[in-house]
Amino acid sequence: MLKDYLSSFAPQLHGHVELRAQMSTSHAVAMLNGDLQSNARAQQGGVSARVYRNGVYGFASAVEYDEESVRRVLKAAEENALFLDARVKKNRPALPVLPSGMVAKDKEYIEVPQKDYIEFVRAADDYLKRKYPSLVSRRVMLRHDCMEKLLTVSDGTNSHSVRPRTHLVVQFTVDAPDGMPVEIFNVIGGGEGVLTDYFTDPSKYYEKMDEQVELLMKKREGVFTNAGLKDVVLAPALAGILAHEAVGHTVEADLVLGGSVAAHSLGKRVATDLITMVDYAHTLPDGSRAPLPVYVDDEGTPASDEILIKDGILVGYMNSRETAQHFGMEPHGNARGYAYSDEPLIRMRNTAILPGKDKLEDMIAAIDDGYYFTQTNNGQADTTGEFMFGIMMGYEIKNGKLGRAVRDTTISGVAFQMLQTVDMLSDDMVWSCSGTCGKKQPMPVGMGGPAVKCKVNVAGK
Repeated sequence: MLKDYLSSFAPQLHGHVELRAQMSTSHAVAMLNGDLQSNARAQQGGVSARVYRNGVYGFASAVEYDEESVRRVLKAAEENALFLDARVKKNRPALPVLPSGMVAKDKEYIEVPQKDYIEFVRAADDYLKRKYPSLVSRRVMLRHDCMEKLLTVSDGTNSHSVRPRTHLVVQFTVDAPDGMPVEIFNVIGGGEGVLTDYFTDPSKYYEKMDEQVELLMKKREGVFTNAGLKDVVLAPALAGILAHEAVGHTVEADLVLGGSVAAHSLGKRVATDLITMVDYAHTLPDGSRAPLPVYVDDEGTPASDEILIKDGILVGYMNSRETAQHFGMEPHGNARGYAYSDEPLIRMRNTAILPGKDKLEDMIAAIDDGYYFTQTNNGQADTTGEFMFGIMMGYEIKNGKLGRAVRDTTISGVAFQMLQTVDMLSDDMVWSCSGTCGKKQPMPVGMGGPAVKCKVNVAGK
């Protein structure tokens, strides 16, 4: 638990000033074919200060965290801001002061011994070794990370947040009849929380591991996809990545200022009217907690939902306080830093395409010749909205029915063009918080969506 050395400095903060203390903890245990492949635990912490003066920020950080260290980084950040202001001379107005006095408190972090991770992974691997001796390779991994932050901001905001997440990942390989290795990789359990919230009994995950092996055996007999623009159904796992990678980054205001495709699309149609996309802060429409809730961002802005696309029209950007002032928008708490030594950047939180009214079986039945893609192993996009995702699991669709499994392939397109081909959305919603966004700094994120029927470019053999 981080001790609060920050709030006592609040009376000394003038203009816009942020003080942030942070402790980041990670665990990773992986077993490959019965051998302990990795066994790591890391912890990194410190304190930082950021000062805004006339359009520039001064920033400083230190690995030591005590009252004297806070005093030093605050002084250094003020000096850096004055130095930059004297030379850059942007002469911009002060940032708007947001409602003060917000206090956000969170639960205390629970540290779990490393041996508990090892024992769980070993038990899961023993089960696989006994039941599936024909696997060429089997890898079982537990991943855990936690970001604990204390924040004091000049406008009166004080917060304490603890965001742990833990996930179980499996990776299996077999040889196909043609001699080529075939692989499947998937996150099969976990979420926001520590090891003891999810992983006390390995047998609870045996069925999910069995399902992955069964999918792998279908893929082993699979066929290669035919290249071209195809009618497809993207499972919810792919819809979440699409929302994040292909659309979300284009509407982050710093990338908009850098010339992203969204710079000229505000108020314009970018998708069919079925598409509404939202970056949720902490609470979902059904009242449940978001996968990775953010109540206050690292600039001290109270977090609220940001509607990005409404009925196919691009209606908003994700902002920091500074870019919100530039665009004449309200900041909704999207500025976060990964480590204590990182300045906050505009980041997504829990980004999703909202569900529609269709049933998955009806979506599949509506395709004569296409594909149903269910699992991905990677994804990338650029600020033009052009994307490419690796497909690790999927099926042919022939005459409205699922056919053979398919081997690894890729799909690609331009997001705002592809979204204008969407004509069906499923009525269910799947969320994930196992991903990490790599925009300059890594950052834990949540993403979600329904199944999406659309047209995309599919690669061939």
